[in-house]
Amino acid sequence: MTDYVSFSAFLAESPVILGEGAVIERLRRAGVDLDPWLVNSALVYAPAGRAALATICREYLDIGARHDLPLLLSTPTWRASRERIEAAGLAGSDVNGDNFRFLDELRRSYGAYGRKVLICGLMSCRGDAYRPAEALSEDEAREFHSWQADALAAAGVDFLLAATLPALGEAVGLARAMAATGMPHVVSFVVRPGGTLLDGTPLREAVAALDAAVSPRPVAYLVNCTHASFFRSALLHEANSSPLVRQRVVGLLANTAALSPEELDNAAELVEESPGTFGRTVAALHRDLGMKVLGGCCGTDGRHIECLAAELSGSPVR
Repeated sequence: MTDYVSFSAFLAESPVILGEGAVIERLRRAGVDLDPWLVNSALVYAPAGRAALATICREYLDIGARHDLPLLLSTPTWRASRERIEAAGLAGSDVNGDNFRFLDELRRSYGAYGRKVLICGLMSCRGDAYRPAEALSEDEAREFHSWQADALAAAGVDFLLAATLPALGEAVGLARAMAATGMPHVVSFVVRPGGTLLDGTPLREAVAALDAAVSPRPVAYLVNCTHASFFRSALLHEANSSPLVRQRVVGLLANTAALSPEELDNAAELVEESPGTFGRTVAALHRDLGMKVLGGCCGTDGRHIECLAAELSGSPVR
């Protein structure tokens, strides 16, 4: 573990926490070559790739520092499972640890502000995050994801985050793998406006099932890769949400496009809303629903996170 505050304390003590914006999508838009297996995880081993990754991460760090907001960064390990590392020809390399150390070095370069920055060890489902039919069963997921959870925990991340999860079964197994490390952990779903996961599980059932099946249970839940309007509709859904959901879900890493996962997956061009609109609508979730962790996902860049930070901190956009 690092010498930084625990995520549970960080969450309890912070009125609001700024999340980073898109990383992989921005690298792709910039023409950076991404590994077919590891996506952006291998960039830390090449000077040009490392520099491209650092430029984006520093932009988010600069925004957080400028507005004096606590910041959440994710390790570039979304696809860094053991099978993908081996397929990429990097067996024996500490890909998860090296990506954490890359981010930790950036964080420490920000001096006192760096102590307001927490780094989560990022994990996700084995298959396509937009295709719940590809999800692993609970037992398969526990076995598959344990290796990466252990690697990230050993590296010293501040907590573990399993994000962009479309189905309950794999989420339970993945959460059990994270819980077994003894690390604080958070689960983040993709949701539909009707208050369900992509596999059709109502949010109220998903949260209750995970809380009951995983020990220790997740510190909290997030939603990501979902537009703010979809998120608001899902959390307030009369039948598929619940007071427990609104208590345990603490934030959103939002898309800029009010499109379904299927529509996003088939979009030929980037669909985005203006940074000002994004900042206002996402920040309103803090005021209206008490959401604490707010940041960006697909379609966002520094402009969107700058506008969001300005709304959250009450300072003018520069």
